[in-house]
Formats: sequence, structure tokens, C-alpha cells
Amino acid sequence: MSKPEIDAVTAEFFAAFDNRGGTPADVARLRRLVLPGGVIVKTGPEFTAYTLEEFIEPRERLLNDGRLVDFTEWETSERTEIEGDIASRFGEYRKSGVLDGVPFEGGGTKALQFVRTPDGWRIAAFSWFDRP
Repeated sequence: MSKPEIDAVTAEFFAAFDNRGGTPADVARLRRLVLPGGVIVKTGPEFTAYTLEEFIEPRERLLNDGRLVDFTEWETSERTEIEGDIASRFGEYRKSGVLDGVPFEGGGTKALQFVRTPDGWRIAAFSWFDRP
């Protein structure tokens, strides 16, 4: 039963950034999906480590202030390993949107670490890099 639950949390994670069709992005849902002390790391082009709040705030602003519209990102492949109450998922993803009036597409890799809590599977950490 664990893999379908992890798949669902991952899908909800990616959906948090979607603002296609003028729908506001619900980045705040990450507060429910990620543990409060979760570790978030972007490896490039500039290495940055974030707390959950440091990660959410600028993305809420960017996705909801009109600069980045019709944005979506989606997982294109993944491999998930589960051992007891911990899981690790490596996934390739694609993204597209319109930033400051200019359409773009891209992709990269995300690594998510999950733990099973009394409330179900939650993200303990995630990291990513975008391909140039």
C-alpha cells in the first residue's frame, strides 16, 4: 500500500506549483506535505538550502503575482525504494510556463525523501537540479 500513497503525495507536491488557466497556485499545501523541519536544497545553478518557509514565500509570490503564468511541472519518470517507514524517490521532471511574457520549457531531476508518520507519508527532504 505504501507506493500508491507515496505516488499520491508526489503528485500533490507537483500540483502545488500549477497555476494554469489563471488558477492560483497552492504552494501553501507544502506545509501539510513536508515535515516542518524539512530540508530543501537546490543544487544549481547556484547552491541554495532553504527552510520550508524560505522556500514557500518567494514561490507563492512568483506564481501568484502575474509574472509566472500557465506554469506546470510534472514527473516523467521515477524510481522509488521503500524500506519500512522510510522511502527515497528519484524522478525526472519537465516544466513549462510563461515568465515575464516569455514562454519556456525545462526539466531536471528531483530527489525526495519520505517518512511514514502517524498521519501518513510525508516529505522529510527534497532536492533538485534543473538542466541548463
